[in-house]
Amino acid sequence: MEAMSAPQENTADVASLSFEQARDELVTVVAELEQGSPTLEHSLALWERGEALAARCEEWLLGAKRRLDAARSAVEGDA
Repeated sequence: MEAMSAPQENTADVASLSFEQARDELVTVVAELEQGSPTLEHSLALWERGEALAARCEEWLLGAKRRLDAARSAVEGDA
């Protein structure tokens, strides 16, 4: 059962990652999943980590989009 609790612990630190850190780790996780894992538990842990990393990247991208939209609105408002 210890392995089943590991994914939750592994995803806890994702919120502190920068976009670049999350993206780079996600690339590594995907590559490892594509190569195959020795156990189902390890595959599930990788999958859960990858899902958390992808969500973190999406948060960063949505935040960047909001900032760009706000900047565009400010510029259009000044014109």
